[in-house]
Amino acid sequence: MILTAATAAVTAVANTVEAAAPPAPGAKSRLGVSIERDIAERDRTASTRRQALDLREQAVRAAEARVKAALDARAPAARAGPDGRAPAETPPPQFAELAGIYQAMKPAKAALVFEQLDLDVQVRVARQMRGRSTGMIMAAMTPKAATRLSMAMARGDGAGTPLLPAGAAR
Repeated sequence: MILTAATAAVTAVANTVEAAAPPAPGAKSRLGVSIERDIAERDRTASTRRQALDLREQAVRAAEARVKAALDARAPAARAGPDGRAPAETPPPQFAELAGIYQAMKPAKAALVFEQLDLDVQVRVARQMRGRSTGMIMAAMTPKAATRLSMAMARGDGAGTPLLPAGAAR
């Protein structure tokens, strides 16, 4: 028993000395190790997110480049007409307004007035109208006037192209 008491006293003194002494420079407590593990995990997660964001940014840049290239490729085609030539000038707004007026009228009454217009004006207005409306008005026109308008539209007259007599060559 005395031996046990002596061992206990020596152990108590040793524990007190160890507790009072500063920790060794390389030794870490469980709390320190846990904190370091959490920091390392957070850094790995942040690195993964950063890589994912970089990939997304590269994908967005590539998509923007493809869209820009597609728009640039279409731009000349959009400026050209269906026959490959540059489109005629956009008609002045008064022709669109006249087209709306004639479309709103009854075809028989519109035809009476429409026939009296210059052929150039007829063509420009007819091009601004829906095909069905133009057809109904032309059906109500005299055959000679409807033929003249049809031929002028087929030749492409009325968009700044001078009209030529029926037998003249271009």
